[in-house]
Amino acid sequence: MVVIGKEIKASLPAEVLSLVRAAGKLAAEREQKLYLVGGVVRDIFLKRRNLDLDLVLEGDAPSLARELAKTKDGKVVTHDRFGTATFRKNEISIDIVTARSETYSRPGALPTVKPGMIGNDLFRRDFTINAMAASLEPARFGKLIDPYGGKDDLDRRLIRILHKDSFRDDPTRIWRAIRYEQRLDFKLEQETERLLRHDVAMIGKVSGDRLRHELERILEEDKPEKMLRRAAELGVLQQLLQSLEGNGWLARRFQEARKIDVTDKTKSAIYLALLAWRLNSENMEALIERLRFGSEASRVLRDIPEVKQTLPALTVGRIKPGAICRLLEPHRQQTIVAASLAADSALVRRRLKRYLADLRFVSPRLSGEDLKSMGVAQGKKLGALLKLLKEAKLDGMVKTREQEKKLVRKWLREGKV
Repeated sequence: MVVIGKEIKASLPAEVLSLVRAAGKLAAEREQKLYLVGGVVRDIFLKRRNLDLDLVLEGDAPSLARELAKTKDGKVVTHDRFGTATFRKNEISIDIVTARSETYSRPGALPTVKPGMIGNDLFRRDFTINAMAASLEPARFGKLIDPYGGKDDLDRRLIRILHKDSFRDDPTRIWRAIRYEQRLDFKLEQETERLLRHDVAMIGKVSGDRLRHELERILEEDKPEKMLRRAAELGVLQQLLQSLEGNGWLARRFQEARKIDVTDKTKSAIYLALLAWRLNSENMEALIERLRFGSEASRVLRDIPEVKQTLPALTVGRIKPGAICRLLEPHRQQTIVAASLAADSALVRRRLKRYLADLRFVSPRLSGEDLKSMGVAQGKKLGALLKLLKEAKLDGMVKTREQEKKLVRKWLREGKV
């Protein structure tokens, strides 16, 4: 019998551990069994920090969560219909779910769920290393439940499915297999890889929303290029769109992207733009339609062919800063960042980076209110004059506020806008 009580205590912060133990005690008082399951058990063995806690109860999880919230002064959101609840206190969040079994009416369909025991709940999981549980019953705290040899596969650094129909039941597991393999520096177990290759076409039966979610999860990883390269090797990436590539070119661009100081959300958008950079307009639309991207991601992707059309203009030997801004300002920042990493010309990349680092932040001394006080009406004319003033400042035509006013008066007399 393997017991990991000490490891659980060492891996969880004191307040989290106290809540977990309290939940186990409440379950025992109700003559029910509560378990710590899945990724957190895996990561305890791997000594990886993981506070994304999942607890599985052989019983009514929402009822237990409400009782825990009452006794520990927390808050709870329950979904009684699904037998799930989320307990929150301060910055702590713990998911508590009723043990359940799953059946699939057809490959790629969402499962039919009904209450079950811990054995049923573990059998529905994706890989052996995620199909382990640890008892939270006070008398058996930390006793490992490992019916599929997950601990042995952790020691051997293998990703193994639980049964031969696993990928057919849920083809998104193909993407998760690659994600775990590359994140943990593991290998696909031989039969698992054979079945993955055999069932790869089943990805076509999965909805675009679910596939997009899996791709987004990969783009949130520390080194998504590893997963995309492996997906391409296995023929998985091409199931999203035949033209997509996960090669060395992409890996180098992703590595450069990580040097840019942006939010995680922006970084993921840049990764997506780089992945799609070499697609033509037709294939870009096919990708957007297949993965059902939202409005913001779709705008970034559709902007790529347009930005690529502007890049030759940036090769002009003596192009002025104002002209650079005029070319680039209509486009999305994420797309321009991707272009600064993906463009073939070193000169173009330098000018794109100059725009991102400096030129786009320049503004004239005169504001819209100043122009209105000079008799310019609110509307397109006012906006056009502000853009012209910015270009004039960038190109050194004006330096002071008075010079800007003089130039505006001249433009108004000449009917420039």
